[in-house]
Amino acid sequence: MRDEMLLKLKDGAEFRGRSFGAEKSISGEVVFVTGMVGYPEALTDPSFRGQILVFTYPLIGNYGVPDKRFWESKKIQVSGLIVSTYNSTPSHWQSKQTLSQWLKKEGVPALEVKDTRGLTLKLRTQGVMLGKIDFTESGAGRKSGKDIGSVFRKDNFEDPNLRNLVAEVSIKKPQIIGSGKTTVALIDCGAKANIARSLAKRGLKVVIVPWNFNPLKLKQKISGVVISNGPGDPQMAGETVANVKALMNKKLPILGICLGNQILALAAGGTTFKLKFGHRGQNQPCVLSGTNRCVLTTQNHGFAVGKIPKGFKEWFYNANDNTNEGIIHRKLPLMSVQFHPEAAPGPTDADWIFDEFVKTLK
Repeated sequence: MRDEMLLKLKDGAEFRGRSFGAEKSISGEVVFVTGMVGYPEALTDPSFRGQILVFTYPLIGNYGVPDKRFWESKKIQVSGLIVSTYNSTPSHWQSKQTLSQWLKKEGVPALEVKDTRGLTLKLRTQGVMLGKIDFTESGAGRKSGKDIGSVFRKDNFEDPNLRNLVAEVSIKKPQIIGSGKTTVALIDCGAKANIARSLAKRGLKVVIVPWNFNPLKLKQKISGVVISNGPGDPQMAGETVANVKALMNKKLPILGICLGNQILALAAGGTTFKLKFGHRGQNQPCVLSGTNRCVLTTQNHGFAVGKIPKGFKEWFYNANDNTNEGIIHRKLPLMSVQFHPEAAPGPTDADWIFDEFVKTLK
């Protein structure tokens, strides 16, 4: 590691840190994640597209980076990374490279900022906000006077939520996973790889389609549809919402996951809103409505369902802030959860959600 650089927030706050990633200026939305493990899965989760990720757990990098078959997508998805302490000498039998080597190879900047506790408290109090990692001379006193990356104006804080992030991370052509006799479509809004694996493990053939592709146009006969997780504002995925409306009219079984929960709600006439600082980590408690049953879940989202659509009822709610964590139709096989039943990383308490979906397939 070398060179002291700055993380600048839009409100003027600055956090000085040492670089251990790519020397590149970037802008994004600064968010925090509370998980203690699973940084390779988190960094490759497409739901983090456009965001500068702050890990609250103080030690990151200690078990290196595993082979890409353990990643949740084909590359690092975050715009930048902030940690308190980076371990440059990992020890794990599956490690193929250090976190620093991986970040530099993929062109992602990262800073070791000692006061991640103060940074997280600020984001919890004021809400997530735009920020940038600045490698300009003015940004950190570099003698070169060169910006190693894009050129920044003082007021240039890009808001990734104004972009169609779902379109950026979705596949371009349909793909098939598994070889079961029953076929389901997975609408890829930024799907984590373990969603398809979890479905295939249950004997299903999974046809993964782009975010704006209507599964009804597939040549294969499908028995159900899964709407995946993904980044950003669900309102930006209008084509997906329209396609889900068409699927609902056909009364096909539908399971929404994370962003899929919000998309299903919008398609049915519900509303969504942006959370103050979101839910990100592997320790979010969700209560099954009407019971005392609570499951620990993996989550990664900045938006949530507001108004529950007509014909649906609340399925889960968050034990921390009482926000919606899932909806289920009173009569039809339509269900969705705000958390990640596929985990990766995190607890597998909610893995049974996939079994509930499979029961509805004809």
